[in-house]
Amino acid sequence: MHLSRFPRVRLAHLPTPLEHLPNLSKCLGGPDIFIKRDDCTGLATGGNKTRKLEFLIADALDKNADVVLTQGAVQSNHARQTAAAATRVGMACEILLENRTEYTDRDYMESGNVFLDRLFGAGIAHYPRDTDMDAAMAERAEALKAAGKTPYIIPGGGSNSVGALGYVNCAIETLAQANDRSLRIDHFVTATGSAGTQAGLVVGLEGTNSGIPLLGIGVRAPKEKQEENVYRLAVKTAELLGVPDAVARNKVVANSDYVGDGYGIPTDSMIEAVTLMAREEAILMDPVYSGKGLAGLIDLIRSGHFKKGENVVFLHTGGSAGLFGYLDAFPSAA
Repeated sequence: MHLSRFPRVRLAHLPTPLEHLPNLSKCLGGPDIFIKRDDCTGLATGGNKTRKLEFLIADALDKNADVVLTQGAVQSNHARQTAAAATRVGMACEILLENRTEYTDRDYMESGNVFLDRLFGAGIAHYPRDTDMDAAMAERAEALKAAGKTPYIIPGGGSNSVGALGYVNCAIETLAQANDRSLRIDHFVTATGSAGTQAGLVVGLEGTNSGIPLLGIGVRAPKEKQEENVYRLAVKTAELLGVPDAVARNKVVANSDYVGDGYGIPTDSMIEAVTLMAREEAILMDPVYSGKGLAGLIDLIRSGHFKKGENVVFLHTGGSAGLFGYLDAFPSAA
């Protein structure tokens, strides 16, 4: 898989660290836990979307776009990184934010990622829950075209086959790091939502015959729907790379037991996981993706799914800026 065949703009600080978590591993008494620090990608406080945006922004520039459009939830990490990436290359950016949680407090609506979106100069439009956001972006793109602009639409989460190339690259990068330190990886775990991160990882892991199983901890959709979304995108990504049979359906596995009441809505297990990681390893997670993903990992370790003597890599997808939109969810930290 020769990723250099695809246009790319360098935005991230790569490779990101692969670190052992000795305190958390000891605290949980299970496998040795390692963390792939994609919160350290550098752009706009970091996060996993930066890897995707390296390929997406390059594609936009190749198509002579002058404005980037994308969408997400109010406290979208993807929106924040897209706004920063557009600024870096001199493009305008418009963000459409859907209030999936229906929260209206000032912290959620104006702090955290939203504050950074505005600081990077992005235009922001708010939409109510259950809006057809793809249709809203298409409508806005037509208006921009009528005004003489050349818009480029980036899907929510940067999750299409172009964006997923960033996580094919992450899989290859992680394998190289593990090989260099003689680290046997028994399991790879990531939060999964818009599907692009898990799809890219599974293509990279399967396309290199790594033998490492990947588990996605869902943060939004039910298991069957999440797996189908990921598999469909993995197939498209593999086809783009010229390895159309790289991913078998049974290699796409998601566990959606930790979503709780819905996307972006705090759970007790997420709060415990974020707090535990902060106090054991001084690493900040986010309340929507990495926090719920970590909650799933912790519960699976406690239930014996991951066992002592194994090595588990957890992908930190970043997003700690979102914590400031959820102050009331962490009363013990107030």
